Amino acid sequence: MARPHTLQVNPMPETVLDRRDVIPLLIENPHEFLVVAGLAGSAQELTAITNDGPNVYALAGAMGAAVSMGLGLALAQPKRRVLCVTGDGELLMNLGALATTALMNPPNLTIICVDNGHYGETGNQDSHTGFGVNLAKIAEGSGIPAVLTINTMDDLPEGRRLVREGNGLAFILLRVKEGKPLNTGRLMNPAVGRTRFRQHAIGHV
Repeated sequence: MARPHTLQVNPMPETVLDRRDVIPLLIENPHEFLVVAGLAGSAQELTAITNDGPNVYALAGAMGAAVSMGLGLALAQPKRRVLCVTGDGELLMNLGALATTALMNPPNLTIICVDNGHYGETGNQDSHTGFGVNLAKIAEGSGIPAVLTINTMDDLPEGRRLVREGNGLAFILLRVKEGKPLNTGRLMNPAVGRTRFRQHAIGHV
């Protein structure tokens, strides 16, 4: 069977950003948030920069769930700042979550999508974003009020402002080159992780 023709629709410009450098610079103070971190690289990085802190609920295997979980957490904890960090491959599995999040419009939620154009969890295959699918435009079309794409270090100050000030629902597309994420040992017992995160969240109500 012939392979279907691959159409590149307005491919994104190349980026030179290294995720290991730029993610800590973008988030700056991760301990100030309740964090839902998507599987693979996002979970590893948020665990690393918080020293496996109890404020981070890092997913493993629940591909596509991060934004929906971040939305639920933001609605349940309206007095807390919530940060959802996910990857392009995971977000592509559940794009409808962006539409639902936009309609609910929680002002305390910021979504960061780390886009390296690959499915890092399943073998590093090319993802749709490497062929021109623009997740920032999908977020904007869904109705998310503040959307920013970070391609270079020059874009970083505006991204930090969105994360820091948190004056409403925001979506940040952080485009990074292919490469390994930050990594460290992290808690992999789901029951213990759930209990630890719940106690942390409730303890700050």
